[in-house]
Amino acid sequence: MKGTTGATGMTGPTGRDSASVTTPIDLRGGGVPTVTHPHPLDNAVWAALDGPHAHLADRVGRAARYPADIYDFAALADPGDPAAWADLLTLVGPGTTVRVKPVRQVPDGWELVGGGEGVQLAATEAFRTAPDPEAVRLGPDDVPEILDLVARTRPGPFLRRTIALGTYLGIRRRGRLVAMAGERLRPPGWTEISAVCTDPDQRGQGLATRLIRAVGAGIRERGDTPFLHAAAHNAPAIRLYESLGFTLRRRSTIVSVRTPGTSVEAGAF
Repeated sequence: MKGTTGATGMTGPTGRDSASVTTPIDLRGGGVPTVTHPHPLDNAVWAALDGPHAHLADRVGRAARYPADIYDFAALADPGDPAAWADLLTLVGPGTTVRVKPVRQVPDGWELVGGGEGVQLAATEAFRTAPDPEAVRLGPDDVPEILDLVARTRPGPFLRRTIALGTYLGIRRRGRLVAMAGERLRPPGWTEISAVCTDPDQRGQGLATRLIRAVGAGIRERGDTPFLHAAAHNAPAIRLYESLGFTLRRRSTIVSVRTPGTSVEAGAF
């Protein structure tokens, strides 16, 4: 899907022109500029890659991404800045499809190949956390079991090295992994709870709730605040998170885009 561009050279998913995002400056106190910094969760992938997850980042200037076998997302310091998109093109190369969020418009020459809507929820004081005596920490040796559970339950992306992002906890029954949850994005001061899933045969026992509270306990112990993402259409998950004390913070658009040009692989034919 392609659209026409306006004076900014930026095109939205519907083809409407949007101005670049800028940091507002408030002139107060005799004309002294006060910069209002964006909230870390407004651009959580970038905030994580530019902060606590910097050691995992592949980066060029104002664009960064996780390794493809950890978390298949890229991010821009400012999605409204054409220079950041130019850095992303340098980072991933021409003719490459990459997922980016949150994005409302793309530059001329970039092709929108897919997208979706997500919601972000943040923990309130009502969210109770507690360690769980049955939960065990999962490690690299558990990845085959994790991938099998993820394939059966489809909680969202979990790849071969996703476990490097943080702590993952699981519950086993008769030696079999039947439920899990863990940590994904880590913007400064915040940690995302992710990969919440329960085997269909074990649902209705509150295992997901227990694991969310247990992962949340570890997050709060180090001084961070938990938050979550969910697909906007996943009403059951959103209801669960709200019942636990999370509140809807924002909605965002996730896009898959193809960079301008022809990939090296395609040009080899």
